[in-house]
Amino acid sequence: MTKWTVRFAVLCACLLASASLYAHHSLAGMYAIGKESKITGAFKAFRLINPHSALKVDVKGSDGNPVEWNILGGSVQQLARLGIGKSGPDALQAGDAITVTIMPALDGKSPIGLLVAITYPDGHTIRFRSPDE
Repeated sequence: MTKWTVRFAVLCACLLASASLYAHHSLAGMYAIGKESKITGAFKAFRLINPHSALKVDVKGSDGNPVEWNILGGSVQQLARLGIGKSGPDALQAGDAITVTIMPALDGKSPIGLLVAITYPDGHTIRFRSPDE
């Protein structure tokens, strides 16, 4: 009887762990998937960490004060394949005026988004996701 109890406990633990892992990757609960919008502001920082990078942009709010937008990006490897890093031709400097295409927050109000593309000060754009994703 003890063996069955231990096996059942292990099975329950595995099922609970897998459910939380699946929920972690559900972006549809936070972002308006399939809808794109653009924000323009001053580049603040790019946290290049796994599993998801984070882009911070200061955007002028309706009251004229800057609002910090937090934009979820891809993995460090994905960004490196596209030429994004701390150095190189596509490295951003604090204060650079950029336009970021995002999938906005589902509530339409929160200053968060899912990174789709970055348009640099010189006008070139790097796209991270296709419109279908």
